[in-house]
Amino acid sequence: MTLHAPIILDTAGPALDANDRRRLAHPLTGGLILFARHFESRAQLTGLIAEAKSIRPDLLVCVDHEGGRVQRFKTDGFTHLPTMRAFGELWMRDAMRATAAASAAGYVLASELRACGVDFSFTPVVDLDHGRSAVIGDRAFHRDARVVTLLAKSLMHGLLLAGMANCGKHFPGHGYAQADSHVAAPVDQRSRRAILADDAQPYAWLGGTLSSVMPAHITYPKVDARPAGFSHVWLQEILRGELGFTGAIFSDDLSMEGARVIDGRAVSPSAAAIEALHAGCDLVLLCNQSKVDGGAPVDALLDELTDAQGRGRWRPDAASEARRVALLPQTDPLPWDELMHAPAYQHALERLAF
Repeated sequence: MTLHAPIILDTAGPALDANDRRRLAHPLTGGLILFARHFESRAQLTGLIAEAKSIRPDLLVCVDHEGGRVQRFKTDGFTHLPTMRAFGELWMRDAMRATAAASAAGYVLASELRACGVDFSFTPVVDLDHGRSAVIGDRAFHRDARVVTLLAKSLMHGLLLAGMANCGKHFPGHGYAQADSHVAAPVDQRSRRAILADDAQPYAWLGGTLSSVMPAHITYPKVDARPAGFSHVWLQEILRGELGFTGAIFSDDLSMEGARVIDGRAVSPSAAAIEALHAGCDLVLLCNQSKVDGGAPVDALLDELTDAQGRGRWRPDAASEARRVALLPQTDPLPWDELMHAPAYQHALERLAF
């Protein structure tokens, strides 16, 4: 087993080039995240992933594939999945049907991805729909934390049936802050008590059923001056300590605007990665930088984290690596053609017709 491979990176396009292969072979690379630009067809996607895994057999191949407007692969047979809000609206009419439909969505989502070699999707969103955040919006199930929890658990059950782990995001809650952390540095002025009693409740209730968590690039100044993904208070004291979470913690994308200022100073993605790992993240994501200056930001992250390790500024963590490996599927997927005729898959599609 690799001692600790915490970096999740992407590649420039739908086929690997020499730089991509070199970066995937780096001992600190633990995962590959895919986007719509990596998809031309199912056959091409399957080949891309197979080549990546020939370089690193234990590579965790990830994607943001939630449904609605956040679904990377939408053609060549992939089912168009509903928004999460659609399940919340169905809940208001028929709660039991909504839970069945959410489980069906999880099963369809995971089984289709796994048939192409994808291991893991960053889903479900467990943010609450406060009606304030445009970037969350219909990605959230509901305003009520109880409904969010039950629908998320149902979707996670579907993922599990298809052999896929899950990721609750964005801890402790992105739904109340109005700014978009992709392009701004959001602030949520509520008290610790208010956040834990409402937005963070799904993390407490889901407990050991969450495989992983992604914190928000949001600052909650009444709790800590640092954004949650760089905060020992949020990740260690609250998430692991008070809420008892034992799974993997991913940073959100370190190229986002919300990750560029820590303790009042501008930081590079490499410096942010070290801060996130020190705060308690097991894995750090750097997205959409392989197309910038020939991938210079990705190389800088790999080089600077290697240098930090050599200088003792960062120490690999075997427990973090074990949490990464635990996210890899433990079963073989159904090939696409077999999946299309599988009774469980056909039944799930029927339950999605609402």
